Amino acid sequence: MRKLCAKDGSPMDPRLGPYFSDGQRRVDYVLAYHIQKPSSVRRRSSKFDDNTFIRRLRRSISIRSSRAPLQPKEDPEVAAQEQQDDYHEDDKRFRREEFEENLLKMGLELEKDEESQILGIGFLKIHAPWNVLCREAEFMKLKMPTKKVFIKSTRMFIHKVTAPLHPKVEANRPQNIKCLSHPFSREKQHLFDLSDRDSFFDSKTRSSIVSTGITSLLANGVYTAAYPLHDGNIEDLNAKSNDRKLLYEEWASYSVFYKYQPIGLIRKYFGEKVGLYFAWLGVYTQMLIPAAIVGVIVFLYGCATVDDNIPSMEICDARNNITMCPLCDRACSYWKLVTACGTARASHLFDNPATVLFAIFMALWAVLFMEHWKRRQMRLNYIWDLTGFGEEEEVKLCVYISIPEELTIKLWQQKHISTQTKKNKCVCVCVCVFCFFFQGEKVKLTCTDRLPAYLTTVVMMCFMITVTFAIVFGVILYRISIKAALHMSSNPTLANNTRATVKTTAAIINLIIIIILDEIYAAIARWLTTLEVPKTDKSFEERLIFKTFILKFVNAFTPIVYLAFFRGRLVGRPGKYLYVVRPHRMEECAHAGCLMELCIQLCITMLGKQLIQNNLFEIGIPKLKKLLRRRKSDLDSKREEELNKNLQCHEKDHFLGPFVGLSPEYMEMIIQFGMVTLFVASFPLAPLFALLNNIIEIRLDAKKFVMEMRRPIAAKAKDIGIWYNLLRGLSKVAVIVNAFVIAFTSDFIPRLVYQYMYSPDGTMHGFVNHALSYFNVSDFEQDTDPLQPMQLDPHGGALYEGGAGQEAWSA
Repeated sequence: MRKLCAKDGSPMDPRLGPYFSDGQRRVDYVLAYHIQKPSSVRRRSSKFDDNTFIRRLRRSISIRSSRAPLQPKEDPEVAAQEQQDDYHEDDKRFRREEFEENLLKMGLELEKDEESQILGIGFLKIHAPWNVLCREAEFMKLKMPTKKVFIKSTRMFIHKVTAPLHPKVEANRPQNIKCLSHPFSREKQHLFDLSDRDSFFDSKTRSSIVSTGITSLLANGVYTAAYPLHDGNIEDLNAKSNDRKLLYEEWASYSVFYKYQPIGLIRKYFGEKVGLYFAWLGVYTQMLIPAAIVGVIVFLYGCATVDDNIPSMEICDARNNITMCPLCDRACSYWKLVTACGTARASHLFDNPATVLFAIFMALWAVLFMEHWKRRQMRLNYIWDLTGFGEEEEVKLCVYISIPEELTIKLWQQKHISTQTKKNKCVCVCVCVFCFFFQGEKVKLTCTDRLPAYLTTVVMMCFMITVTFAIVFGVILYRISIKAALHMSSNPTLANNTRATVKTTAAIINLIIIIILDEIYAAIARWLTTLEVPKTDKSFEERLIFKTFILKFVNAFTPIVYLAFFRGRLVGRPGKYLYVVRPHRMEECAHAGCLMELCIQLCITMLGKQLIQNNLFEIGIPKLKKLLRRRKSDLDSKREEELNKNLQCHEKDHFLGPFVGLSPEYMEMIIQFGMVTLFVASFPLAPLFALLNNIIEIRLDAKKFVMEMRRPIAAKAKDIGIWYNLLRGLSKVAVIVNAFVIAFTSDFIPRLVYQYMYSPDGTMHGFVNHALSYFNVSDFEQDTDPLQPMQLDPHGGALYEGGAGQEAWSA
């Protein structure tokens, strides 16, 4: 490959920056591919077109079926596989050559590196000269900054006060100056500041221009990877300052957790789509601060008033001498209400009058958060010059249909972009079908063709939701059976801690199941979306997000919904209980209500998902992959460090993880938003834990994007898309859910009714006795009365679950 002569000045070392071997031309994009292995039986190949491609396939099939048997020493399956591999390698090589010729015709400059230190991998480095950048920028109508600027009004006092919280990423640029932008035109270059052509088109813009048209080649395996390079090295202290190094120091470091995010620099480096995600995450985290403060105040109020709570004082008063009915048939005996003292006092921490006010506050908070984000989003659209932004060309998907081997049809889509002169819209891309027998025939999927995929999606979604319900029912049976087993245990430690053991183990089992099913449901949702063959990337992404959200939402919230609204509602009464499976009765709530168990379940689920699924997995899995890669290559840490020093930028970036999109990041935050808003009446500390998690999450994601992930291709976006609709739906549902929690799960309304309707002195004295009823023990059904009726259960309080919304019974 011909190299250009170096410009005046000393060229840069390619190992220190994203440059060609001459140290002058910048690498705007990199394509990686497998290097063809030498073979003595490889056929001599030459460049051919699609007709030659199809004729060779047909001829290979006929030759394979008519040739003489192979020698006994040669395995037929191995020989056929080798022949097929050789053919595919030749096909890929020819397509690469044709693609590279087209790149050269477009004016791009290429440089191959097939002698890299990564065995079996070759690299194609692409550089876009100035004339190509100008032509494509005009074609794409990219808005570029002009020479004209205007002064923005800034609140200098507020800016000075908050100066320590701002990252130091734009020290040389005045904060109150904004450049006017205009669609780039080669005829109007005098409007733009072209004093420094090397920096006029930044690396994000250059890579987005060069990356067009690679989708189908990646899908067919012609190239194994395609990515723009990061800006230089950040580990070398003497390295030249660049945007990546600034992001590492002022954004991805945990030492700057208290600072605002450099959203402008994030947008400049990663594009508007990634910038909007981190801007939304920052607004959400900031809005959690007042919610966390109010939640802590509510919790502290509960702690301060626990000794003044009259119902819990009456339960803890041994002088009342209230004997309660057994909590299970035969094995359980009568028990004293005073043994439920600890549960009653703990329930008051989360079930008090301040909880109702907090639920109202969180409903208003959700609305304010949505409105605040809308304002922030519109402001970013103005600052980033996206006010007139239209929908970009949607990249078509590459789909493979698996049918019998002789009739294998490969569907790929080729992108032919044409832009109208007056309207910045692009024409959709047609799907071309190439096969052995149907050359050049176009296939258009009708509603009849898509109907089986849609039916499969509906059936599978219903089946997965049913599986979730079945698993929750299995955990219910576990709780019921383990209570009876622990009750009959001869071990006094287990017998005296039955309630804590059952609650904790059941919540942990639910958490483990949720984490496992989340991964399974994500894979199933992607498979179902692929079956539907969506027309565009945007349609594919929205359908995938919707399916994944439904499955993960049902998976995470089904145990919580059961505890909040169904447990303790259908239990029957002494003498006529309802049974799940005899002799196991339906679960009852504790005497202080189910709110305490709801709080435990929500706490363990939320903290477990954040700690295990969101943090440990994001940190541990990349480190585990790195360890396995090191073991596979038989390199110790010192040798690997020496090897990394000699690797060039495109080789280092090849070892980084691929960018898989923002959907997983959004999804975990949306589920967390549901945890914070839907059942916050039962767990006032949820906003506090969410705030602490997000402070870590922002820096964790930042480090992942800057250091552990290949640089994504910059994509423009005006908003966060379907995620806003999901957030708005959750904020509306949160009002209804919290109202139902207060009405049906909490004891707030029964206590209020007693205080103002039945209390003789207008206080809560006598509420516990009012909530109980008398039962004649001679009315027990046959074989349901206690085996040892005279022996009171010392740990019965751990098994008793009467409560809110229903009558409790005393013997």
